Amino acid sequence: MQAIEIASYGGPDVLRLAERPAPVAGAGEVLVRVAASGVNRPDVLQRKGYYAPPPGASDIPGLEVAGAIESGDEAALARAGLRIGQRVCALVAGGGYAELCAVPVGQCLPVPGALTDVEAASLPETYFTVWSNVFDRGQLKAGETLLVQGGSSGIGVAAIQLARALGATVIVTAGSEEKCAACLKLGAHHAINYRNQDFTAEVLRLTDGRGADVVLDMVAGSYVAREVECLAEDGRLVIIAVQGGTAASFDAGLVLRRRLTVTGSTLRARPTSFKAAIAQALQSQVWPLLAAGKVAPVVHSVFPAAQAAQAHALMESNQHVGKIVLTWNP
Repeated sequence: MQAIEIASYGGPDVLRLAERPAPVAGAGEVLVRVAASGVNRPDVLQRKGYYAPPPGASDIPGLEVAGAIESGDEAALARAGLRIGQRVCALVAGGGYAELCAVPVGQCLPVPGALTDVEAASLPETYFTVWSNVFDRGQLKAGETLLVQGGSSGIGVAAIQLARALGATVIVTAGSEEKCAACLKLGAHHAINYRNQDFTAEVLRLTDGRGADVVLDMVAGSYVAREVECLAEDGRLVIIAVQGGTAASFDAGLVLRRRLTVTGSTLRARPTSFKAAIAQALQSQVWPLLAAGKVAPVVHSVFPAAQAAQAHALMESNQHVGKIVLTWNP
């Protein structure tokens, strides 16, 4: 099969199209003929040598795919309500930038509604992450307020739509007026341009001093102290990336007085059973919203797989709103 491999750690140009042995689906797995692969920030970190795949995972980058089930464990498929030939999208721990990908059955989901393969490939990594962190770990409820740092990212556009659809008020930060406008169009109630506004002061102003109930943070570093300041009583700060660095100091007194929770998680190395449970929640709670058009994929750009370097360059430019997807020839 053809795949995109990392020739050496470095810039986008280290990505190259190569011939690789086709993977073999093991017990509880299926082989997916990949039509489209999502591009995500962790792929960039892996390309740079900062985010190694977990033990046993493919060294080929890529965390999400869409395509048709070609073969696999038919008993496991039957238990999951899936079948050979069915179009699915899936979360994977690696190997997504390839024509074929072995996937645990529990991490496969049927393509919702009439979505295309490109649209479907943009879903798994972001929706698994948002559901696990905003709704499971962050316990966001209808009537509460969510602050999303980086509202125009793939994670951000999913969090905006899903939180609003489930009854929350959504505040986002973004780095330009154009991105703020895009977030508002997607359903955010308020958008803060972090380049010329203090997001802490703005969140407190927009909530009449109460603060946000949940903050979804992809920055960490110096943001943590400011996020703690703008959390409501019993608020939850969920850190899912550290683009601003790992060193953080904050007022622990506020954590005590307001009964705050500061937590975080990564998804890639979690066991298959954990990811399968998220998939089940998504299929029952979120897939109907996608099928009905109440929540929609946001795809900014599509590149042929051979142009993976250009896709990564766009990701690192931060000029996109939503997802970047690679396509494979049928």
